[in-house]
Amino acid sequence: MPALRIGSLELASPVVLAPMAGVTNVAFRTLCRELEIARAGSTSGLYVCEMVTARALVERHPATLHMTAFGPDENPRSLQLYTVDPDTTYAAAKMIVDENLADHIDMNFGCPVPKVTRKGGGSALPYKRRLFGQIVAAAVRATEGTDVPVTVKMRIGIDDEHHTHLDAGRIAAAEGAAAVALHARTAAQRYSGEADWSEIARLKDHVTDVPVLGNGDIFDAADAQRMMAATGCDGVVVGRGCLGRPWLFAELSAALNGREIPTPPTLGEVTAVIRRHAELLAAHHGEDKGMRELRKHVAWYLRGFPAGSELRSSMALVSNLTELDGLLATLDPTVPFPKDAEGPRGRQGSPGTVALPEGWLDDPEDTLVPVGADAMHSGG
Repeated sequence: MPALRIGSLELASPVVLAPMAGVTNVAFRTLCRELEIARAGSTSGLYVCEMVTARALVERHPATLHMTAFGPDENPRSLQLYTVDPDTTYAAAKMIVDENLADHIDMNFGCPVPKVTRKGGGSALPYKRRLFGQIVAAAVRATEGTDVPVTVKMRIGIDDEHHTHLDAGRIAAAEGAAAVALHARTAAQRYSGEADWSEIARLKDHVTDVPVLGNGDIFDAADAQRMMAATGCDGVVVGRGCLGRPWLFAELSAALNGREIPTPPTLGEVTAVIRRHAELLAAHHGEDKGMRELRKHVAWYLRGFPAGSELRSSMALVSNLTELDGLLATLDPTVPFPKDAEGPRGRQGSPGTVALPEGWLDDPEDTLVPVGADAMHSGG
């Protein structure tokens, strides 16, 4: 695979970690990078921080600033902004470049969560073509003269009757975005069903002057290879596929660069990964909160492995590192990685009607900023 160039950034492997709320903090990103170095010899992709709200960043909410923490060796540093207002977008992007907070800015136009879309944010916003273009242009204008590229992540559209990705991709590229990424589902699908990779191919045919990245249903290295072959996309964005599998990036790097894919870890190796993740979370959040954050990851890590319900229940209540060590010591380290641990993981849910502001679909050229939408997630 050729290297993936996103503006000034050149990635040896065309793989991006998707920002996921409450998951892709500095602890998880550090773990992914460490495992890629250990299993593939180097880090080669792009690891994106969990989404932060532009308004909360500009207002310097402590929780939001804590979310933007990067590791001392993290390079490039990638930050995703949630925003609905060109002025706030400009202020946030200018703050990022002026204070050297990150090396790359991604813009979130893909979130399908009802409390976001009912305010006109996330995956609802690209329907307003002119407002969408103004927001992307504001971020690009704020980073002019720097090496910080701006990219856009979006969905196919609101629902099957309101596709926006082709217009949004064209507008983003015209306004100076360095790449566009498509999660090949509509907002109405949320995370259910299957991603429609054919829409990634359509976007790739439609947007020819910047890289197009594909996202959706990449759960192993073979999925990434199939997506790139089927769609012609320039790279892949991986979200739920790496939950409980932070070593996936080493496998993707190997597969997409023609190297032998590392052997999946044994249960003993997985317990070492869990312990390291716990240590990193404790360093970032403090031990008490760090262990609470770890609990959701444990079920993903142990999926398919022989671990009784009593142990799983205890792991879901773990409160400190000493207790965690005792529980991990009861697992058989020789158990190989199970085949039934493959496939979808994380939230899936059901499709549904997208919550939108009243009259949202009346005029796609309207540039009125949604009232109150920029307060979503403020403070982290």
